[in-house]
Amino acid sequence: PQVCWLSPEQTAGKQKPYMYTQGQAVLNRSFFPCFDTPSVKFTYSATVKVPEGFTAVMSATSWEKQKDNTFVFKMSQPIPSYLIALVVGDIVSADVGPRSRVWAEPCLIEAAKKEYDGVIEEFLVVGEKLFGPYVWGRYDILFMPPSFPFGGMENPCLTFVTPCLLAGDRSLVDVIIHEISHSWFGNLVTNASWGEFWLNEGFTMYAQRRISTEVYGLPYTCLEAATGRALLRQHMDATGEDHPLNKLRVVIEPGLWGINPDDTYNETPYEKGYCFVSYLAHLVGNQSKFDAFLQAYVNRFKFQSITADDTLGFFLEYFPELKKKGVDSIPGFEFDRWLNTPGWPPYLPDLSPGQQLMRPADELAELWAADSLNMEAIEAVDITGWRTYQLVYFLDQILQKSPLPEGNVKRLSKMYPKISKAQNAELRLRWCQIVLKNNLEAEYSKVKDFLHSQGKQKYTLPLYRAMWGGSEASRALAMETFSATAPQLHVNVQNYVKKILGLGTAE
Repeated sequence: PQVCWLSPEQTAGKQKPYMYTQGQAVLNRSFFPCFDTPSVKFTYSATVKVPEGFTAVMSATSWEKQKDNTFVFKMSQPIPSYLIALVVGDIVSADVGPRSRVWAEPCLIEAAKKEYDGVIEEFLVVGEKLFGPYVWGRYDILFMPPSFPFGGMENPCLTFVTPCLLAGDRSLVDVIIHEISHSWFGNLVTNASWGEFWLNEGFTMYAQRRISTEVYGLPYTCLEAATGRALLRQHMDATGEDHPLNKLRVVIEPGLWGINPDDTYNETPYEKGYCFVSYLAHLVGNQSKFDAFLQAYVNRFKFQSITADDTLGFFLEYFPELKKKGVDSIPGFEFDRWLNTPGWPPYLPDLSPGQQLMRPADELAELWAADSLNMEAIEAVDITGWRTYQLVYFLDQILQKSPLPEGNVKRLSKMYPKISKAQNAELRLRWCQIVLKNNLEAEYSKVKDFLHSQGKQKYTLPLYRAMWGGSEASRALAMETFSATAPQLHVNVQNYVKKILGLGTAE
């Protein structure tokens, strides 16, 4: 299950096959013999011989090509098994910074270089200022074929990402900040068990938003965090707050056959974890003191695998005055409650600075939902300067108010080609959802084009759900699109779509 073999039609170039591995959480045991647990770290080397016309790359600190198309890799820093990754394909690279290059199929490399030139170094420098030295040497990005079902995988030295990030206008480059933040939280300091996955993801979300605040300012970061909080709300509403997976410390109990940690994956470790780290910062009450703590934390535990008890013990040791005050047992906010009680976070960071970006979006959505459109008021709002998350927030409000009165979406589409013709995947997803919810058959081709262009699970499944829950015409669109695109989708995504469409899934 770890090794994904792609046929040529599942790649961007559609000429040659492609192979990649995906180790998280416990799949690398099917690729090489290892202690497949994040509690064990080791260095590795590998020799990979590939056919002529193909290139191999790995998550390694050094690599060289030898004769007869043999590649030799060495990872000189200890890492857990899940971070070892290999790609073999028709791929080329281009430099985009002093320690960064982009890798992609030849047909995508120009777009990748244009999108990321100079961008990565800026994020790395801010990360180093906040969290200490970047220890991995290089930070390269590999743009995967369109059928790659995930957003990104933080393999050290070589992050794998979806080609959906190539929006053409740099409007999604900040998504890479999350993967860069893993260089400190997750890759350098690692959760010792998948039951405490929040140590990887909660700290990474916090680090991502610290970098984003330094680069883009607090209002924008608060708006992005509000989008994350909305996803957590949706997830908890869908599963029920008291679901045992909505704890930060998940008990992965072996039943008859054990349980797959992948099945415990959801928004909780990310967003509830972010809230807990924000709560620790709130207890400290001073951002630069907390930044200094994070740097000391990384330094203390680098190259180790740790538990939440290690983290919280170090926090209390670092701030003895807080330990003396007994902050670990404030009623309602006990550390133990954070870790072991399912449900909504007891503390939510203040996102009100984001209001200055949300309010105009809320007001504009109200105007578009009205029975008779006040075009004068609508035209008075200039959205040309709005960045991705402000537009996403606006479209989410429109989607919530949909279906809109007859004709409104058609006018909205005409008025904002920046949205309705966007190449940005986050905007395309929401525009397609709006088209389906409002039965705008004239724009069904946009839904079809988007599903033909990529196979990311997070975009593909919601659209099939929306089509299947809609009119006869949208159900027909679902069937037609799936039969055309199934061969280019990852097998898991194929099976999820079959379930939605009520087609039998192959075992």
